Amino acid sequence: MVTSNANKAAEVAAYFGGRIEVAHVALDVPEHRSEDIGEIARGKARYAFGILNTPLIVDDTGFFIDALKGFPGPYAAYVLNTLGTAGILKLMEGVTDRTARFTTGIAYADDCGVRVFTGTIGGRITTHPRGDEGFGYDPIFEVETRTLAEISLAEKSRISHRARALHAFHDWFITEHSE
Repeated sequence: MVTSNANKAAEVAAYFGGRIEVAHVALDVPEHRSEDIGEIARGKARYAFGILNTPLIVDDTGFFIDALKGFPGPYAAYVLNTLGTAGILKLMEGVTDRTARFTTGIAYADDCGVRVFTGTIGGRITTHPRGDEGFGYDPIFEVETRTLAEISLAEKSRISHRARALHAFHDWFITEHSE
């Protein structure tokens, strides 16, 4: 797993639970600009594979808030680093439509090229942060009755946007490599 975010690597390792060995490679990978999360992940995978020349996965995640016309979208990390969750909550003050979604693109690269797998989870923006688990937008993103920061990493690893993309990757990977 190539990422500068150790939390993402831990979430991926927890998802696989030892069924597939996950090693964290902290490589700073440039992000191509696109509105398509899958295309951003594809570009990151090509770059990382070009340097490491070993099979790998990378991910990219977008956070889309309906009332803000999809903002921050593919710029979720930049917005989190500049505005933080407090800034998002400020933008959402007085807004009744609080629906949002995360979409993750997992890109797998090897000698045969790059394949992309996506996963999405819908929810809503809370009015204040809740929970002590997770990272990023987790304290303000509610799925059903709990924020992602109010659930364990193990549970998040089963239900999240990243888990859904990893599930698609896992199914393909196992099928491709069982021969």
